[in-house]
Amino acid sequence: MSFTYKYPRPCVTTDCLIFKKIDSVWNLLLIERGNEPFKGCWALPGGFLEMEEDLETCAARELQEETGLTGISLHQLYAFGAPDRDPRHRTISIAFWGFDDTDQQAKGSDDAAKAQWFALDQLPQLAFDHEIILHKALSNHEIKGKLNQ
Repeated sequence: MSFTYKYPRPCVTTDCLIFKKIDSVWNLLLIERGNEPFKGCWALPGGFLEMEEDLETCAARELQEETGLTGISLHQLYAFGAPDRDPRHRTISIAFWGFDDTDQQAKGSDDAAKAQWFALDQLPQLAFDHEIILHKALSNHEIKGKLNQ
């Protein structure tokens, strides 16, 4: 597919909020960014949509590439499109959430230097607008219901 437009177009990404109960405490999976912007900072796993894939496929692919996790049921949360959310260019992100109840080990790969679980009450500062994304997820009734179990 080749397109030429008179006006610039935004990029599209997906981000994943993956929750897991570890020792009776709910945790969130984060990656340490291996590249700029925000190199060395913690972020939600995610990345850019490829031209031939749908949003959920992108989210699952990025989750697998950056953390090694597969087979997690993902659910669309919300679209985030503040003009300055990514310092590189205009980027719209669609966030997905899921719960990991597997024995898989998360391991950073691709452009993620590390992948690590953090207790929800002990999260580091997050890159981009990922704190806003997390806040939106934690206010979602379905997610809140599962976290209260």
